Amino acid sequence: MILTLAVAGYRSLRDLVLPLDRLNVVTGANGSGKSSFYRALRLLGEAAQGRIVQSLAVEGGLESTLWAGPESFSRAMKTGEAPVQGTRRRERVSLKLGFASEDYGYAIDLGLPIPGQTLFGHDPVIKAEAVWIGEVLKRSNLIAARNGSGVQILDEAGKRATVMTDLAHFDSMMTHAADPRGAPELLALRERMRGWRFYDHFRSDTEAPARRPQVGTRTPALSADGADLAAALQTILEIGDPRGLHDAIEDAFPGSRVDIEATGGLFEVVMRQHGLLRPLRVAELSDGTLRYLLLVAALMTPRPPSLMVLNEPETSLHPDLLAPLARLIAQAAERSQVIVVSHAQALVEALATAENAAVLTLEKELGETLAPGVEPVPWDWPKR
Repeated sequence: MILTLAVAGYRSLRDLVLPLDRLNVVTGANGSGKSSFYRALRLLGEAAQGRIVQSLAVEGGLESTLWAGPESFSRAMKTGEAPVQGTRRRERVSLKLGFASEDYGYAIDLGLPIPGQTLFGHDPVIKAEAVWIGEVLKRSNLIAARNGSGVQILDEAGKRATVMTDLAHFDSMMTHAADPRGAPELLALRERMRGWRFYDHFRSDTEAPARRPQVGTRTPALSADGADLAAALQTILEIGDPRGLHDAIEDAFPGSRVDIEATGGLFEVVMRQHGLLRPLRVAELSDGTLRYLLLVAALMTPRPPSLMVLNEPETSLHPDLLAPLARLIAQAAERSQVIVVSHAQALVEALATAENAAVLTLEKELGETLAPGVEPVPWDWPKR
């Protein structure tokens, strides 16, 4: 389980360090930084996929995603006695992302490229990375470190050995230095991060992939776009919790059940509702009903990840579906760590009563996202 999440220099997240629980609900008013929080967490997951540089470039490059305010706020700025203005910079320009879990921690520091050296000016440069044991980075618990183009790993004798000296500034040590013999901890952490799942605004329009019959293969994890909904539900029925799946449908739609029909290798969802003489095909379902079925397939996965993140899962759902959704999420949190980003107060309140749940309310002050009331958490970034 992730115990601490840290972000610095990304959009409105100037310096945010948050403690996490088993079930985490991130909420706040519009513009408070919830979307930036979600994007930062997703970027952290991209590091293990080797796509963090490309993802930042798609967002417009590092310059457009960096914190746009001053490096720090003086007391006079915060009280309004002095205008908010920049001062002489003391630290290097950087975007930092990191987390500490129950066993390992990881952090990455990205900076600006040298102007004029490349046409890929929107690509950030990976300046430093670190993997450590425990909750807070220290020299004594550091097991892998990347500084510039060099990577050092703690060997079996407890000594730091240089394993790479020419790592490209756009490549992560998570993808290029992980080795089952020389760096098994790095490899284990990378594979765990690659297993994180993010679900963000499932499509439910008439052209949504989930509304069309699809070739069905065993699908223990629903895809991010939900195209394999029918196969994912059938997988739950065969190797997961079929009773729980039927109960989840009954909880939201009393008297209904969902079946999967296969024709010529194409799988399609059909829904049988009390009072109707024929089942409804997936193309006939309302947006809210389809979205709820997608969330059921995601949350009831037979192979739960270590971390599942849901961004505004309440979109298109009728208020009556929020309580059943909250129960589904709470059940999923018994098998995975779950982070829910939401501004639906009814969903937030329902989840707040779940066991091992934490509600993190974000607010914005002088353009900076803060989490008032959250106890400070020890954190240290790797050195460049």
